[in-house]
Amino acid sequence: MTFYLFTVILTAAATLAFTWIVWRVGMRYKIYPEIRERDVHTTPKPRIGGVGMFLGVVAAFALSSHVPYFDIIWTDPAVNWSIIGAALLIVIVGVADDLWDLDWMIKLGAQFLAAGIVVGFGGIQIYAIPLGVQVIVSSWVSFALSVLAIVIVMNAVNFIDGLDGLVAGVALIANGVFFVYTYLVSRDLGSSSYSNLASFIAIVLIGVCVGFLPLNWNPAKLFMGDSGALLIGLLMGASAIAVTGSLDPGLLGDNDVFGRSQLLGAFIPILLPVVVVLLPLLDFGMAIVRRMARGKSPFSPDRKHLHHRMLDMGHSDRDAVLIFYAWTAVVSLGVLLMYIGTTVDWPGDYWPGVAYLVLGAVACVVVTLLPSTATPPSPAAVPPSIEQRV
Repeated sequence: MTFYLFTVILTAAATLAFTWIVWRVGMRYKIYPEIRERDVHTTPKPRIGGVGMFLGVVAAFALSSHVPYFDIIWTDPAVNWSIIGAALLIVIVGVADDLWDLDWMIKLGAQFLAAGIVVGFGGIQIYAIPLGVQVIVSSWVSFALSVLAIVIVMNAVNFIDGLDGLVAGVALIANGVFFVYTYLVSRDLGSSSYSNLASFIAIVLIGVCVGFLPLNWNPAKLFMGDSGALLIGLLMGASAIAVTGSLDPGLLGDNDVFGRSQLLGAFIPILLPVVVVLLPLLDFGMAIVRRMARGKSPFSPDRKHLHHRMLDMGHSDRDAVLIFYAWTAVVSLGVLLMYIGTTVDWPGDYWPGVAYLVLGAVACVVVTLLPSTATPPSPAAVPPSIEQRV
């Protein structure tokens, strides 16, 4: 755990330094697009924060190559180089899109290419689906599912990037929970070391988000842009596949854990990596259905995202962000507690987790709907967002 803690501190410090430099350079050389009609901010702000975040990721990987504890991560260097290469590609495309507004087909093609690099060259694939027993998938199905999963997560994260600090905070919470999950899985599998790629990526993302938030918290000085949101999505998708795609749930625990927990326990290994990005996935799915039902491109921008709806209900920008944080923490921690309940002798197995999830969800619903008792603002009075993303 000491090495992971050190990685968080170093990555956060490096990211903060790099993003501050990016912000200063962006402001000095006016590397930002013109203010659009749907923007709220009245002074230009750079949208290239993803560059600093990427440099923070590179710094973390570079450090890990010199730390013996992380030697297992570098057993096959092609895995890490594929992640870095894919991240570089997606950051370059993201910056280009934020500055010149690329066609959505170009962006989507770049996303599939980046995911293909991680899956094809890095070998990070869904080799099996853990459903109580391993369901082995064929090589072409493995490749297709893995690429599609990473692209979906990238777009899901990018879709919620609409308020100061929203993506960075949600990703911080989600990856914090996911790190604990991967750490516990290593314990339950009886691994000789807690060092693994999934845990490392999760801890790096925690550091990146911690380092980026000071410049992105409301009122933000720097936006992560598509480059940062897609980078986070790429790494989160890769880490989830790294731990889940090859997991044999039958090896977890010594007391027929998933048999004792019945159906829910069998699904938890694939359920938790999904729920940590549940809100982004929900917003992504709703946006796709909404836009296609209107005969529009699924990637055409609109003002119907979940965070927009919360602003329409009367929430302030900060309140909306904090509510998103609460929902992310409640759902992800609830499922994590269910997993813990399937691996220890708790009374009721996973029911303490279920109780926490239900009570937390009720509290979040109350807080979310609370402003609805007041007179809703007129559409013209509601700003579209601090930084509306697609």
